[in-house]
Amino acid sequence: MREEYSKEKKIKEKTEEEKKKELIYTIVKVRNELKILNTNYDYAESDMIDYYLYLLKANQSKLDCLIKSAKQKGISMDWLESLKAEIYLQDDQVS
Repeated sequence: MREEYSKEKKIKEKTEEEKKKELIYTIVKVRNELKILNTNYDYAESDMIDYYLYLLKANQSKLDCLIKSAKQKGISMDWLESLKAEIYLQDDQVS
């Protein structure tokens, strides 16, 4: 019996700028998730305390790795601030 496989599509290569933006977006997203998890942990009862503690530790480890990666790629606070300004300008144009 012969198996058939679908052809793989080539993935478009991202530019360094796009990779940096994606990394920053991910860092911001994980930081926001951590804030929400902290709030949920504060109000958790019984078994849910362990659940939120596990998620907090996992997301904190993820954030640490992302920040380390950002430092290795040379992403500075200046670059981050310019990206924030760009995002705010885009949001204003959409509204």
